[in-house]
Amino acid sequence: MTPTRQGSFHLFRFSGIDVFLHWSWFLVALYQITSRSAEYSSPVWNVLEYLALFTIVLLHEFGHALACRQVGGQASLIVLWPLGGVAYVNPPQRPGATLWSIAAGPLVNVVLVVGLSLLLAFLRPPEAEGVRGDAAGFLRTLWIINLAMLVFNLLPVYPLDGGQMLRSLLWFWLGRARSLLVASVTGLVGVTGLVAVAFWSQSWWLGIMAVFLLLNCWRGLQQARGLARLDQLRRHEGFACPSCNLAPPVAALWMCGNCRVPFDTFATGGACPQCGARFPTTACPECGVPSPWEKWLRTPPPLP
Repeated sequence: MTPTRQGSFHLFRFSGIDVFLHWSWFLVALYQITSRSAEYSSPVWNVLEYLALFTIVLLHEFGHALACRQVGGQASLIVLWPLGGVAYVNPPQRPGATLWSIAAGPLVNVVLVVGLSLLLAFLRPPEAEGVRGDAAGFLRTLWIINLAMLVFNLLPVYPLDGGQMLRSLLWFWLGRARSLLVASVTGLVGVTGLVAVAFWSQSWWLGIMAVFLLLNCWRGLQQARGLARLDQLRRHEGFACPSCNLAPPVAALWMCGNCRVPFDTFATGGACPQCGARFPTTACPECGVPSPWEKWLRTPPPLP
């Protein structure tokens, strides 16, 4: 249920990270701009306000992506939707690395709130009018947006940043499977509260967000069960993922692309036992990163 690139178009590429924007963003932007036309003396400020919101969300997602790379993870895609942005990050399978990758996004909002507070100290006198008054109102709106985004994202509801940070902290004591299970169950309780608030406030936006979070909490529960089963499997001691350094499970977890037969690639030397097709690259069942088969060897084979 995580947003994908479908229906999006490429905006730009920065530091190896591709940014995509969903087409529906323009419809929501038009609605938001026209519905707030009376807030400023010129509609130019309404356009600037929504562009600033776009920038805030983008900076938040880049915070996630760059922090993930800092700890040795992979991050190369950001998709912006009307309901927010999604940074596709794959940090190393360690609680500390995951925690920093998630926490960096809200920290961007903290920095922006502090900076906007300092600017408002110079532009917010009640007697300000004209351009100065519009600028003060503009900055005040951005301050509110930043604070609201920060508070909302820190709710302990999976997969919001707060829910994922809770999972990362619990990971230190409960392990990756049980921590995800607890975070997902906590998220389901939180989503129930969001649904009640959505009905009470008659907010369609909050209702859509609650449905999105509900589906992702359910997905988290299923993933937690899968991780628990994975953790109970024996491991191939002679191999380790070059990305997360975990030994692969002894199980038929890989699917042949030719005959669709599941097999254990490390038991067959990277070849399908049914049709004999060889696969030089193997994806890790733990972190999902594909790597050349020979790089999985803990001890490289002797030179001839």
